[in-house]
Amino acid sequence: MITGAGKITAPAKAVAERIILFTRYPEPGRAKTRLIPLLGAKGAAALQQRMTEQTLDRIKLLAETRTLAAEIRYQGGDRARMKEWLGNDYPCLEQGTGDLGEKMARAFGAAFGAGAGRVLVVGSDCPGLSRAIMAAALERLKEVDLVIGPARDGGYYCIGMGRRLPELFIDMPWGTGAVLALTQARARKQGLTMHLLEPLQDMDRPEDLAELKNHPLARPLSDPGLSIIIPALNEEKLLPATLARIQNEKGLEIIVVDGHSSDRTREIAVAAGARVITSQPGRAGQMNTGAAAAQGEILLFLHSDTLLPAGFSEQVCRVAANPDTAAGAFRLLIDGPGPGFRLLERLINLRSGLLQFPYGDQALFLRRAVFEQEGGFPDLELMEDFELVRRLRRRGKIALLPIRAVTSARRWQRLGIVRTTLRNQLIIAGHLLGLSSGRLGRWYQKTDDR
Repeated sequence: MITGAGKITAPAKAVAERIILFTRYPEPGRAKTRLIPLLGAKGAAALQQRMTEQTLDRIKLLAETRTLAAEIRYQGGDRARMKEWLGNDYPCLEQGTGDLGEKMARAFGAAFGAGAGRVLVVGSDCPGLSRAIMAAALERLKEVDLVIGPARDGGYYCIGMGRRLPELFIDMPWGTGAVLALTQARARKQGLTMHLLEPLQDMDRPEDLAELKNHPLARPLSDPGLSIIIPALNEEKLLPATLARIQNEKGLEIIVVDGHSSDRTREIAVAAGARVITSQPGRAGQMNTGAAAAQGEILLFLHSDTLLPAGFSEQVCRVAANPDTAAGAFRLLIDGPGPGFRLLERLINLRSGLLQFPYGDQALFLRRAVFEQEGGFPDLELMEDFELVRRLRRRGKIALLPIRAVTSARRWQRLGIVRTTLRNQLIIAGHLLGLSSGRLGRWYQKTDDR
């Protein structure tokens, strides 16, 4: 049920289709209050936040395939906090006074008044509301007056109209199981043509959470101890396996920072339940953006072509909690056959252990406080991981976990093991000699394209 609780066109434009997302600012104690006895105040707010972000991500993906306007109607918080949470790309408007019916009537009226021809209002508490369902609702509005997405508790998770129908919202017993039936009865009485979408479960009461048992949104529903940050750019082939390896770990937050991919990277991340943030391409900037948005006290930076071993989170959190440890990483296993890769693995792990100098493909992790004190990753086109680890070594121990992360062999396979290793060492030497990261990046790209 709707509760008070890509490129998107600004609502001022007269666009035929518009989606309006109704949500609540995720303030602990005021968001999803009926779930607080089971999840706690922070857990209920965390669920509200994740469901809103997932729904908005799906709206953004839909906006890439059809011309539509979108806006957010919120209650709780204020515009500044909403912008800080969801960014500046999405128009945010207060829902205003009155009951839910008055708020929706106001939103529909403003949308039609701005020239929209088909308007869909969606709630933020239905994990099953997909891009395809929203697209189907908008398509059916070309043929009927009213489209409703029935919630299994007797309410609805979305409602769409082809014209103003404010009488549907007057004196409605919101929050009860009679909402859907009464709405249908009023529509039939007025002679409206109507279409029902597939029934879905919304998340209003503790018993509803059974629907989330194996859903990525259920992890975690309280403050995460560990945030995993994955910078990605056109990684639709390898990202699914990377996400699948970490989805079953408890007490972590998954953030994919997409550098404006042109493939299905964002769609895959959204479907996996990851929080997706868009950033300008550039690994250092993407990782810093993800870190700024993360909630965990421990940050783990994972390349999109690297697979973590089962049960990694407990070891990461235990090692990172040691105040004498500045950072940590995994031993490396390269996903390629042959003695050349086995020798390379031994050399990399030897360097990482003896010299305490792991690189980014070994999934660096550290406490948030340490990351912020060191200023995050330096703004370099290359060598951002090298330079950060170089700083961290002066601060304390760089721990190497006994378990292995598996990284793709693709960069060694393109040039060959010997040539790739030699090129990497020359880049390190150039960096230490003071050559600019831009110059090194151009040379790296030139050799990589051969």
